[in-house]
Amino acid sequence: MLTRTAAISSSVFAPTHEVRNQALPASGFNAFTGDAVLTAAIARDAPWAAQRCAALGALAGDEAVQELARLANRHTPELQSHDRFGNRVDWVEFHPAWHQLMALAWQHEVPNLSWRTTERNGHLARAVLSYLWNQVEQGTACPTGMAYASLPGFEAEPALAIWAEKARGTAYEFSRREVADKPSVVIGYAMTEKQGGSDLRETQTTACFVQSADYHGATAHWYALTGHKWFCSVPQSDGFFTLAKVEGGVTCFFLPRTLPDGSRNHFWVQRLKDKAGNRSNASSEVEYNGTLAIRVGEEGRGIREILSHAHLTRLDFAVGSAGLMRQSLTLALRHTQTRNAFGSRIAERPMMVQVLADMAVEVEAATLMALRVARATDGMQDNEQERLLARVATPAAKYFNCSRAPSIAYEALQCHGGNGFIEENPMARLYREAPLNSVWEGTANMMCMDVRRAMQRDGRCVEALFAELAPLAGQDSRFDALVRQTQQLVQGALQDEYLARPMTESVARVLQAAELLRYSPEEVSDAFLVTRSGVAGQGWGVHYGTWQNAGSQPAAQRIVQRAAVQQA
Repeated sequence: MLTRTAAISSSVFAPTHEVRNQALPASGFNAFTGDAVLTAAIARDAPWAAQRCAALGALAGDEAVQELARLANRHTPELQSHDRFGNRVDWVEFHPAWHQLMALAWQHEVPNLSWRTTERNGHLARAVLSYLWNQVEQGTACPTGMAYASLPGFEAEPALAIWAEKARGTAYEFSRREVADKPSVVIGYAMTEKQGGSDLRETQTTACFVQSADYHGATAHWYALTGHKWFCSVPQSDGFFTLAKVEGGVTCFFLPRTLPDGSRNHFWVQRLKDKAGNRSNASSEVEYNGTLAIRVGEEGRGIREILSHAHLTRLDFAVGSAGLMRQSLTLALRHTQTRNAFGSRIAERPMMVQVLADMAVEVEAATLMALRVARATDGMQDNEQERLLARVATPAAKYFNCSRAPSIAYEALQCHGGNGFIEENPMARLYREAPLNSVWEGTANMMCMDVRRAMQRDGRCVEALFAELAPLAGQDSRFDALVRQTQQLVQGALQDEYLARPMTESVARVLQAAELLRYSPEEVSDAFLVTRSGVAGQGWGVHYGTWQNAGSQPAAQRIVQRAAVQQA
């Protein structure tokens, strides 16, 4: 006979409900071969890179790699200031998942494909790799981007030739060995100080000449640095580009963590930043005290030198934010297409169809603009039109893509409902990550100032911008109106900084419109021009999914279908 105690005990372990109607995870896909925009871009401009892109695209949809991303952000870096005997070590410990991700990024040439290949459009091909990697894990995208930007600095200074060689390496190694002994290197940047922020002219760190000496077969000019840096990402890097004043002139230096004799340079990590996002990546505050560094370029010309790197970091942020937007869209599509509500798939509800289509249009426009800037970067050395266009298009794309990423992440989270706000869901990580690129390497206002400054200093930049658009004149009256509006805003902003932001936004939107007219289906470009041309009477509200006259529901469904990453 069953006792009362036994009955109660058995009921405790009885199931209370059936788990059903949960969305499927976004895995088992290839983020390259399943992406119509990316595959078409590579087929047009860099078919030689398709196999590389496909190999990396498979990682974005690999469940095991997605788990590495989760672990790297769950178990954040820890500063080791001293060893157990009290000696300063100034090192950072990471979860093994971080190192596995870094090894994958280096293996797949994310930091350096453009510098390793002799094929055409290497920067564009590398941009696609970065776009894909930003759908794998964004914290590690910081060191890949800085490594990418470092090559011009290394190649401009003969004493750093060995670093240029190692920066092309594909075998990641986490160690403090001297550069000659490593298969590859990780590079950091330490520029910003407490009092100046992004105004690098306010640098207080000082440098005093020590000696000129042989360094791996070339003469290096060594200085001792004293001062601090308020933001230094990836403080475990093998070396850093940094700024210091020599007799009042801001000068560029390169600081190796390990000196030629194997001893550790004086590089004091004060603390790690407790960031809202980008949790897997270490960012820090550091101090220099007799820290040895090699001068890069001439004394007093450090800002000009470092700006030669900034073009590449800004391009990488424009690409990276587009990649984050693409991942957000992929997660939103997967969730809504595999979960039911009110009698149908969420993705089939009429309002949701418009939301997803609207997001897809925004992501495609951001992607094509970023890739156009990458293509211009490929032409900078030999083509004056491309060089001048890149001078304005790069900061415009960085400003606009990085500013739009949070809106896409927010709307993608809305598509998930409360599930998207839980840390177990990758959507929560993307939501916290989305604003970051807009404040790294220059805030939104700084990018708009840079666009305006480029136009003021060289009027040919304005000519190059509109020469880029001229072949499309007459194809669409809304595009023509957007070009005229942009021309008016450019002229106004050249006279008054107050108009710099609306001018830069218009520049970005007209570049996006041009790329959509060239390469996207008519229903995509039509939806864009109806809702985003800035022309009076446009049919768009404030939020995504508020089209008023931008095409029919069947057209929106075709846009969504185009955006969906095809499952492997």
